[in-house]
Amino acid sequence: MAQSLRVLVVEDSVEDAFLIVQELCVGGFDVITERVESTGAMQTALEEQTWDLIIIDYSIPGFGGPAALALYQREDLDIPFIMVSGVMARLSQLKW
Repeated sequence: MAQSLRVLVVEDSVEDAFLIVQELCVGGFDVITERVESTGAMQTALEEQTWDLIIIDYSIPGFGGPAALALYQREDLDIPFIMVSGVMARLSQLKW
């Protein structure tokens, strides 16, 4: 039986959030997730739910990694926090 994993995904792209969750599922987890893309939505999600993991996109227009990290630190949470960047992944595919 797959281990249940509650994941808050802070991501402005539905497609990128899907790929993140898909990878966790391939890794054997039964993922319960919520996707948010703003400070207010992240704050609400943190207040209303208990999370096992937070995955943040570094670059979100008007919000993003540094702001999400600041909110995480203000809340004094003891939850793994992973910051990802699709921009860096795309840059690594360029031929120099």
